Amino acid sequence: MQLLRQAARQARPRSIVIWSVVSVVAAIGWAMLALARGEDVSAAWMVAAALGSYAIGYRFYSRFILRRVLRADHTRATPAERLEDGLDYQPTDRRVLLGHHFAGISGAGPLVGPVLAAQMGYLPGTIWIIVGVIFAGAVQDMVVLFFSTRRDGKSLGQIAREEIGPVGGVAGVVAIFSIMIILLAVLALVVVQALAESPWGTFSVGMTIPLALFMGVYLRYLRPGRVSEVTVVGVSLLLFVIVAGRWVANSGMADTFTLSPRTLVVWLVIYGFAASVLPVWLLLVPRDYLSTFMKIGTIGLLALALVFTLPTLQMEAVTDFAGNGEGPVFAGSLFPFVFITIACGALSGFHALISSGTTPKMIQKETQVRSIGYGAMLMESSVAVMAITAACVLDPGVYFAMNAPPAVIGDTVQAASETITSWGFVVTPEQLTAAAESVEEGSLLSRTGGAPTLALGLAAIFSDILGGEAMMSFWYHFAIMFEALFILTAIDAGTRVGRFILQDALASTHPKMSRFRSTGWLPGILLTSAAVVGLWGWLLWVGVNDPLGGINTLYPIFGISNQLLGALALGLCTVLLIKSGRLKYAWVTAVPMAWVAVVTLTASWQKVFSGDPAVGFLARRDQYQEGIDSGQLLPGASDMGEMRTIVNNATLDAVLTGTLALLVVVVFLDAFRVALKAVSSPETVRLHEAPYVRSRLVAPAELVATREEKAELARAGLGPGGGFPAEPAGDAPDAEDGGTGGAGTGRADTREDGR
Repeated sequence: MQLLRQAARQARPRSIVIWSVVSVVAAIGWAMLALARGEDVSAAWMVAAALGSYAIGYRFYSRFILRRVLRADHTRATPAERLEDGLDYQPTDRRVLLGHHFAGISGAGPLVGPVLAAQMGYLPGTIWIIVGVIFAGAVQDMVVLFFSTRRDGKSLGQIAREEIGPVGGVAGVVAIFSIMIILLAVLALVVVQALAESPWGTFSVGMTIPLALFMGVYLRYLRPGRVSEVTVVGVSLLLFVIVAGRWVANSGMADTFTLSPRTLVVWLVIYGFAASVLPVWLLLVPRDYLSTFMKIGTIGLLALALVFTLPTLQMEAVTDFAGNGEGPVFAGSLFPFVFITIACGALSGFHALISSGTTPKMIQKETQVRSIGYGAMLMESSVAVMAITAACVLDPGVYFAMNAPPAVIGDTVQAASETITSWGFVVTPEQLTAAAESVEEGSLLSRTGGAPTLALGLAAIFSDILGGEAMMSFWYHFAIMFEALFILTAIDAGTRVGRFILQDALASTHPKMSRFRSTGWLPGILLTSAAVVGLWGWLLWVGVNDPLGGINTLYPIFGISNQLLGALALGLCTVLLIKSGRLKYAWVTAVPMAWVAVVTLTASWQKVFSGDPAVGFLARRDQYQEGIDSGQLLPGASDMGEMRTIVNNATLDAVLTGTLALLVVVVFLDAFRVALKAVSSPETVRLHEAPYVRSRLVAPAELVATREEKAELARAGLGPGGGFPAEPAGDAPDAEDGGTGGAGTGRADTREDGR
């Protein structure tokens, strides 16, 4: 022990120098972004500010949370070890699980939201993405994962029901499940828009499914434990099908893989059902792991391209739309709408469902919640930074031409040019035509939803270092396929989590329904999976057939629902910290909870009751209803049938938004009651943690094992992925000794002294 302390003291000066340099680089990056006015600002400063801030947050803040706030215990058996069943509960190599978790949480948000928010300028969105993830988003993911792992991997709704009580618990379950359906529908809608009429994307994304099945069988039966081996095979085949997709698109098979939006809805529902019922090792985990290489590889390549090409940010730091709320991409002022438009990447309630769904059932050690929970969220935030950067290096005139609806800019390049130039962003018809021709598209006008804009930005950056103008079209369609693959992984994991939530909810209604909670009862799995995909499939169908465009209708409630769920998750974590005797650390989740609650409830109120039809759902409903009554067609509708559809959809949006906000307020009030009681009468507190069981499993906490962890693995005769030794490790403490292992609290009911 003395030698370890001496080594730590010797390493201290070097560590100080390294982290001082990282801090200086991050500070310079922030200064260049925030203070430069009237000067060219390189996009590389966004990379410097982001990566430096992420490194500091992970090194210091996440370690503080793991050791001081959560007191994670590496000797405590996780539900993956205690309840292993080969279907949902499966101890999984931390490297593979990180890939699954990252793929599961990475949906449309970090790609679409930052692109849409770029209309406010590059600075507001960038600040929220980076600061928000360090102090809110990554904290939520890590803490929820920890508490769910302590409770047998139970869903967020079930934890709320047990720890808060029947009133807040039931309201929480209803809100969580409803929000989950909305989120899955919007994620699926973005996939549909990306793959519709795209044989290249449809073929490449579709082929990842048989690839995943092959990898699952290979790793479980053919070559167990050979993660590196199957990775090389899988990634090689993935790259092949990406290139083959272009061949298919230019061959006689193109018609077979050219699918309409409605056909894609059917196929997505079928895939979501299969991903929900098949064992996690067969399809879900290998496909997500495979997709992660595609995601990380593309984003890493983009970061390197930004550093080498040093493109200039074309968008202003803060545009006039941030103050006047009259932006053509989405209406509303900077506060509160930037904070709900950019959800994933800064804070996403959807992540809390993954962190209390599939991941806690597969994690090997409690101490891995830092690398998997906090680390994966930082990775997703880097995607959001790259997305807003790609949007802001485009010419602002082209950006607004792609993201403003036809009702605002018209449907010709001449009309779009005149309108956008009047906003102060000069763009010529020739520029708009040339931009479309460079990617072999007939037109880029009003390609709303964010995905095409991101694809054009990625293509522009990649073509600067690989292929030049001749490769613009290739990189554009590659990016479209990348986005679809990126988002689809969130749909399969989300559907499975939705099944968990519904199973828990049904099992809690009556003792005779308790069988639904069993992971081995196939009828229950099939029924709940069918219900989940049926609900989000119906909402997806509504979005696909929406006259105003599904994204315009559903994305606002997607953002609000997502952040309401984030506030609810952080509130539940705050209650659990207080109940477990960590009152002095409750600020870690309480502060971001308060901020997100204020932002999201304000946005909910404005979206429902604002008198501006561009903002308020009810005002829009009244506007189009008056048009129906007077027989007048309004922009966005081609006939009276579409006018009535817009009225119905606006009414649905208002009802959903108001109901969800009300349910979350009920949960907050009941949670406050429980927290107050825990502080005033600690002797009455009852936690619903699983009993302590000593772990036999040996596995490192971080992706790269420490010297001590490598020695422990060697003594156990295990490889870098960890596993079960032939005999229990002799130096691990017994359960009777509390099993604290120097890093945890040991028993489930252990409380911190000095509440």
